[in-house]
Amino acid sequence: MTALTKYQRLEAPALWRAEAEGQRREVIVSLGDATLVISDLNDRALTHWSLAAVQRANPGRMPAIFHPDGDPGETLEIGEDGPEMIEGIEKLRQAIERRRPRPGRLRLLFLGLSFAAVAALGVFWVPGALRDYAQKVVPGVKRVEIGAAILPEFQRLTGAPCREATALPALTRLSERLRRPRGPAPRLVVVRDGLDGALQLPGRMILIGRDLIEGYDDPDVVAGFILAEQARTSRSDPLRHVLNNTPLRATFQLVTTGALPEGALTSYAERVLALPLPPAPNAVVLERFAEAGVRSSPYAYARDVTGETTLGLIEADPYAASPPGQPVLSDGDWLRLQSICGN
Repeated sequence: MTALTKYQRLEAPALWRAEAEGQRREVIVSLGDATLVISDLNDRALTHWSLAAVQRANPGRMPAIFHPDGDPGETLEIGEDGPEMIEGIEKLRQAIERRRPRPGRLRLLFLGLSFAAVAALGVFWVPGALRDYAQKVVPGVKRVEIGAAILPEFQRLTGAPCREATALPALTRLSERLRRPRGPAPRLVVVRDGLDGALQLPGRMILIGRDLIEGYDDPDVVAGFILAEQARTSRSDPLRHVLNNTPLRATFQLVTTGALPEGALTSYAERVLALPLPPAPNAVVLERFAEAGVRSSPYAYARDVTGETTLGLIEADPYAASPPGQPVLSDGDWLRLQSICGN
């Protein structure tokens, strides 16, 4: 200890009392190795005090009165003729005090770290875990309800769905034509404006922009956009996308009560239409086209008329050599479907 080395072999006269009612006697006090040695005038040691346990009874006043920690009856008085001894004892006490463990501070440190860990969990882990759980436990019926609840939000931006009565049977036949093996048919909804391509909502509802029907002569184009969207959502659950774009409290309420809070979906449609979702990888898309028996080239050229950015879908068209056995729609159904939004 640096401070101890400086004050080694320091001695001074003092008055020592062994107990509260005892007689004070003259002694010589000296600093030893982490101890205070009290000796009589014949240099016989009377007692040793541990410096770590020395307390001062009257800080800042003279004579300085010290006592062992927990025993104020035994005292040591050092007067004005021992300033270096008083200074030495005080400095050594301070040095020892600084080296004491601080359990209170350690507890505060651990408490702070615990709070920080909990906060980090709350910010980074809990939201994702809660949404993962909701994605797993929300049943198909509830997903259909959520999709139906989202549709009116889209109508504010896209207009009312197209429902020309003579064309609805053709829309139903298109849905059945694109049904996956052993799976339910998608619910197709044609919207008037604001949507380029197709977008799947929870509950197998797929919104289709009217341009896919009115702007092309081949029903394989609209079928291609529907299949590509199904390929995308096979890797990215539409419900998870909804939950990621609504407040966390909405997910919590969905898990605990089975319903989304009022207003939770208000801005969802705006976000989705403003930020189109990236398509699935070509391999996943082509697998879906092959399964459904639909050519991928019409879809690829509809996305890029030059074919440069969709060359992989054109060259790997599963039906490039020979057409599929069943057309997407008959000519009559396709003509009727093209009138679904009226004149």
